[in-house]
Amino acid sequence: MAKKKDIQFVCTECGANYTKWQGQCGECKAWNTVVEFREAKSTPGARRQGYAGALSEVKTLSEVGVAEVPRLMTGIGEFDRVLGGGIVPGSAVLIGGNPGAGKSTLLLQTLCALAQRFSVLYVTGEESLQQIAMRAQRLQLPTDNVHVMAETDVAVILAQAEDRKPDILVVDSIQVVHHPDIESAPGSVSQVRESAAMLTQYAKRSNTALFLIGHVTKDGSLAGPKVLEHMIDCSVMLDAAHDSRFRTLRSIKNRFGAVNELGVFAMLETGLKEVTNPSSIFLNRQAEATPGSVVTVLWEGTRPLLVELQALVDDSIASYPKRVTLGLDQNRLAMMLAVVHRHGGIFTGDQDVYLNVVGGVKVNETSADLASVVAILSSLKDRALPKDFCVFGEIGLSGEVRPVSSGQERVTEAAKHGFRTILVPKSNQPRKPIEGVKVIGVQRLQEALTALDDLW
Repeated sequence: MAKKKDIQFVCTECGANYTKWQGQCGECKAWNTVVEFREAKSTPGARRQGYAGALSEVKTLSEVGVAEVPRLMTGIGEFDRVLGGGIVPGSAVLIGGNPGAGKSTLLLQTLCALAQRFSVLYVTGEESLQQIAMRAQRLQLPTDNVHVMAETDVAVILAQAEDRKPDILVVDSIQVVHHPDIESAPGSVSQVRESAAMLTQYAKRSNTALFLIGHVTKDGSLAGPKVLEHMIDCSVMLDAAHDSRFRTLRSIKNRFGAVNELGVFAMLETGLKEVTNPSSIFLNRQAEATPGSVVTVLWEGTRPLLVELQALVDDSIASYPKRVTLGLDQNRLAMMLAVVHRHGGIFTGDQDVYLNVVGGVKVNETSADLASVVAILSSLKDRALPKDFCVFGEIGLSGEVRPVSSGQERVTEAAKHGFRTILVPKSNQPRKPIEGVKVIGVQRLQEALTALDDLW
């Protein structure tokens, strides 16, 4: 039986430690997330190393080499973009997503492509080797140099890795891998934490690129302790809408590239195929202009992305009008409606307001504020905007239109896709005029409303 000092209670959401079980975490306020955690048995005289797995050595900062590490290109442009320009040797990458999103398919395609140039090892704990072979055959992938193994014991996995010394190691999935010295079941906090630490130590020590596949919970967050994200170098999520064949790969944490970088894939019979121009799939608009529809330019990682916003404003029959958003923050919608009423004189207190981002994209920045207001006004007045009209900008509580980052690149991307009238913050106007494109710069919400009246 484990000693009492070896037993802790850890929150699976934030990683907070407690000496006894409690229903609610005192740090993140989440309920029923505190579970028992047992430390692994340590060998007498053994020295426990950090996640990097290397002996401590003191150096001056000037002595540390800063030569750029060559990356391993996967051949899949969108995947390389999300990773920050390719796979970094010795890095640990965690890939999460809903069941059926295509995590195993993406990594199997990547390994089969890299196996022609590097040594690879695919470890599966959820599927048999026959299932892996059938999937590779269905996807028409070259499998000559791909080594696979069905195993869940982390000690056996590391022993095989030490013997074969692969350049790239994939573990599918981290929730089924277990440590033989830990009494709890696979998938528990202690098992996931210790197994991931051992695998990460091996990757750092041997300069092996490690990929871990992780499950997600019902609310869409990554299963397992939050400390798992602190061990790894890169965490990406593969999302898939239930009614769409498109998949989006977004980086949540990346020590070697931009955070929130977005990659788009299409799920075909032959596997995941990258979409080199994501704006084209999100701008599949109707032939005729319709009220409530407007195009805005988002900034995802290191590139602009054009998406369509749709708004519907209708008379409310309830005591409290509805404020519904899909892909946007609902609280921000309520704030924009208050700003429009205070500084634009437009009352929507008796109207139901629905706002949707077409294509299932989630907007995490404030550059869609002005586009949301324009779409709402277009639906409220039942007036369609021109097909070649685009808008972006942030709106403050005092009615000012604030500039957004990478405004020049956003305007250039919109002009490239055929938009000839672009409404932007005054500070984001291009220094040099673009031929055939009218860029309208505004500083206040009232100026934007006046510009809309001219278009209508």
